[in-house]
Amino acid sequence: MLSGLSSWLLFAVLVLSAAAVVVAGYRVAKTADALADRTGLGEIIAGALFVGASTSLPGAITSVSTAAQGFPSLAVGNALGGLTAQTAFLAIADIAYRRANLEHAAASVTGLTQGVLLVVLLSLPLIASVQPAYTIWGVHPVSILTVLAYLAGLRLLDRVAEEPMWKPVQTEETREEISSTAGAAAERPMSSLWIEFSIVAAITALAGYVTGQIGIELIDRFEISGTVVGTAILAVVNSLPELVTAIAAVRIGAVSLAVGDVIGGNAFEVLFLSAADVVTEGSIYAHFTWQDQATGLFALLMTGVLLLGMIRRERNGLGRIGFESVLTLILYAIATGQLFLPGGS
Repeated sequence: MLSGLSSWLLFAVLVLSAAAVVVAGYRVAKTADALADRTGLGEIIAGALFVGASTSLPGAITSVSTAAQGFPSLAVGNALGGLTAQTAFLAIADIAYRRANLEHAAASVTGLTQGVLLVVLLSLPLIASVQPAYTIWGVHPVSILTVLAYLAGLRLLDRVAEEPMWKPVQTEETREEISSTAGAAAERPMSSLWIEFSIVAAITALAGYVTGQIGIELIDRFEISGTVVGTAILAVVNSLPELVTAIAAVRIGAVSLAVGDVIGGNAFEVLFLSAADVVTEGSIYAHFTWQDQATGLFALLMTGVLLLGMIRRERNGLGRIGFESVLTLILYAIATGQLFLPGGS
């Protein structure tokens, strides 16, 4: 489909695709926040379900479509690269939040629970990648286990939100879940909100498919590793909605929504691997390179740093950016740099 385009036009299509997910990501942030208030789910869970799912659609479509076309390394790189990119984007949102350190302001038991759930989910495919490539009816058992673990985690998240057994200390910088749906959004019928939510989600899904085709063309045309293309290029483009929604959320004071968006979106990134496994011949985990495994481990490390930041709750840090955000950005730079080291496939 894109083979007849010149390199410049191919780059232009990639930029247009990125612009589509940015614009849709901004709209979905506002719509999801409205749905959070109107449905009574709260910002953290809304971030996991509404924003996390819709802004993750580009990456999901990219991973599944490329795996189905025989490019499993591209699918794996896109999913794992999205984990590191989106976590780094939360550090950028921390910079944009002027009042205090974002992890201090947004600390909550549900946010911490989401982070621990992400660690559990990501551990499963990493374990599968170093085990024999077993399949049951063409699907690795870990893919099924990952989906079941995610569903169980959502139920646990709901119970923790309803009946928390402990709470973080409230400070002057702590931001409670707030409503940002005053005015026109508060008067709009639910059907209108759901229609808008569906439209912007569809736009991001279409952009994800186009991005995947561009990735395949980059591999064929320039003979670049699928791991590098998926992790360093496609993952960043597909993760742009998380960046836009996180910044938009902190600017309206919905800091919990920003954190829930990123961590919830990361959980969906892991589920991409399960979905791609269904359409891959054999096991998707057998296609993990050492670079993919390293990227996944960096994602675990970055998540751990984020959780430590939410527990430590540094108030201001370096110019109101916490130690965890600084470390996260450094780790992301290292994770990206290791893709270009010799010795990998």
